[in-house]
Amino acid sequence: MRARVILAFAVGVQGQQLYITTTGYSARPECTAAPATPSYRFEPFQYTLNETIRWLPGETVISATDTEDKYGQAAWSSQWQAASLINYTTVGLYTTTVSPTPIPSSELVLPPRDYFGPTDCYDFPEDFMFGVAGSAAQIEGAIALEGRAPTNQEKLVQDDRPKNYVTNENYYLYKQDIQRLAAMGVKYYSFSIPWTRILPFAVPGSPVNQQAIQHYDDLINYILEVGMLPVVTMIHFDSPLYFLEGSSVSATPDVGASNGGYWHPEFVKSFVNYGKILFTHYADRVPVWVTFNEPLLYSFNFTGIHNVVQAHAELYHYYHEELGGTGKVGFKLNNNFGVPKNPENQTDINAANRFNEMQLGAFGNPLCLGEQYPETLLNTLPGAQKLTEAQLDYMANTTDFFGIDPYTATVVSAPPGGIETCAKQNMSTNSLYPYCVTQETTNIYGWDIGYRSQSYVYITPKYLRSYLYYLWNTFRTPVLIGEFGFPVYAESERELQDQVFDSPRSQYYLSYLSETLKAIWEDGVHVAGAFAWSFADNWEFGDYASQFGIQVVNRTTLERVYKKSFFDVVDFVGARNGLGY
Repeated sequence: MRARVILAFAVGVQGQQLYITTTGYSARPECTAAPATPSYRFEPFQYTLNETIRWLPGETVISATDTEDKYGQAAWSSQWQAASLINYTTVGLYTTTVSPTPIPSSELVLPPRDYFGPTDCYDFPEDFMFGVAGSAAQIEGAIALEGRAPTNQEKLVQDDRPKNYVTNENYYLYKQDIQRLAAMGVKYYSFSIPWTRILPFAVPGSPVNQQAIQHYDDLINYILEVGMLPVVTMIHFDSPLYFLEGSSVSATPDVGASNGGYWHPEFVKSFVNYGKILFTHYADRVPVWVTFNEPLLYSFNFTGIHNVVQAHAELYHYYHEELGGTGKVGFKLNNNFGVPKNPENQTDINAANRFNEMQLGAFGNPLCLGEQYPETLLNTLPGAQKLTEAQLDYMANTTDFFGIDPYTATVVSAPPGGIETCAKQNMSTNSLYPYCVTQETTNIYGWDIGYRSQSYVYITPKYLRSYLYYLWNTFRTPVLIGEFGFPVYAESERELQDQVFDSPRSQYYLSYLSETLKAIWEDGVHVAGAFAWSFADNWEFGDYASQFGIQVVNRTTLERVYKKSFFDVVDFVGARNGLGY
């Protein structure tokens, strides 16, 4: 192991120390060229409330007496009573914010290196944003404390699988979590704010929860205090239960995976009102904003898609034109890049094009290009309507980046019976609807497309490079990798010592970032940044077995432990001048 030295962290708190090596990050003696600036270019793409009461576990009776106030404590409690949570008996370890403690230097010792690694000689551009990410529903816990009202996420899991009631208790442990990130040299921390903490009754004119405003004010200030920068997502799946109007979270959608209530007639004005509240309180300190995380998954129907597009455009105009904001506002989408099973077969190419444009063009066409919704979308989803010229003019160029969560790739081909037949059906009668393509994870020769994880993710770095090229040349907007990560197979079943030595995850991160650098320098793609998902193992929507984190979380004590991949990815980025220090 190389010699090491402990240096005081210049902008740290309480004498926090940052571990680095005496020789800096990994040396690259073969790289002798002077630093340069990448040349971005477009090319044709081809496939290759103040005081609140709590709704405590096991509680069934409303104790508040202000029943005449439609936004009072009794009304707030009635939301939780109506939510009727399953097995809401779990109590967290904490009820107030925990003061941070310095990270012991013994935790900041570099692990042994893997034998093989990237050999590129590229550096990240000076303005590249590297960081880590998490989302409130998956890490905060404290779901019915300090004024937060119910969301669809509390109704998502209706069986005995784990719920989001406690998760990582980041709501009270956020300072310690941020301290741990800063100690590793991370520059950007991407997190989400729950709508129902800020506005427990969701709609315009209802009271703002000042306790929540203060909480996220403190969180953002602490990020800045330790020398990091915040990236805020306004909604990461956790929409207010109010917008479901009694409909089921698991009702069969026309598109996407679940019911987020985005289709509700009050959704646009309510979300825009909520977004404006966040902007007016925090825009002076938050340089990067994401309005919607992976909105297609919770859009439910065409109206939901359109409402997302409209709400995003309104908030973009408000931020830049009314507030005069100088930061960045964008969205981020889900889509495992669809690649044709046989890139020489036009039918497979058509299927891949349909798969990608329906998911990406639904938002990218109007918001990036000022162009119409894709014909494939208009001709498939019930109730789909074209945008007017006035709408297109208003929506055009209303995003500063095209956010994407490119975890893996999907092999696509035409379905049995053909695309047109499928497109006339629905999700209840045809499981391939609405994309109407066959999705696989094996290539034309029968091999898996990459090393398999615990879940749907395969290690597919070459496809990532192609994907970035596709996005940049299709939507002509800087690409931000909003999430990417890898849940190592059966990791949660292993002893701690084996969990933290997560070489497959290191391989995933280093190969993806290496291909990202090639996309920047060789393909002329403007990649604005990349955020690793996630900064710690978390609740994966009913599952703790799929561990995406670069830290282990003890589910009994909530202690966090760094994994090898955290050191490896920070070293890779730092060696290529990508940490911003």
